[in-house]
Parts: sequence; structure tokens; C-alpha cells
Amino acid sequence: MEQILMNLVAGVIGGNAAGKASPTFDLGTIGNTIAGLVGGGVLGQLVPIVLPAITAAAAGGNLSIGGILANLISGGAGGAILTAIIGAVKNKAA
Repeated sequence: MEQILMNLVAGVIGGNAAGKASPTFDLGTIGNTIAGLVGGGVLGQLVPIVLPAITAAAAGGNLSIGGILANLISGGAGGAILTAIIGAVKNKAA
């Protein structure tokens, strides 16, 4: 549960950072937050599947600093990536 929360929070931060960093990708505060939340949740769930060592550490109760950083980075990156994609598509269509 902690990993999911870390992914979601990092996704929101990443989504808002990506949106505010470039006006091309900005979806507004609510849009950036929602896109970041979804992106952080999705990518944050895919990383443990791809990197089984993180999953093993979390299941064993030995979630290290590396595992926490991996969750935060994957969630933040997922939020930023999804926000950038949606913003680019939205602005291309407009």
C-alpha cells in the first residue's frame, strides 16, 4: 500500500512539474494533477513487474532507500510522461 501511495504522490508532483515547466504540456492544475496521478500509478505498478528485486524487497518488509527512490522516480516519471503526452495531443488538436 505504501508503494502505491508513493507512486501516486510522486506522479502528481511529476505531472504538475511537467505541466508548469512547459506551456505546451500544461493542462491546468486539475488536469496536470489527474494525468500525473494516473501516470504515476500506472508506471509505478509496471516498474516492480519489470524489476523483480524491488518487489522482493517490498514483500520481505525490507524496502530499502533504493526501493523507495525507485518508486518515487517511477511514479514521478510516469506522471510527467503522461502529462506531456496528453498536453501535446491536446495542443496539437487545438
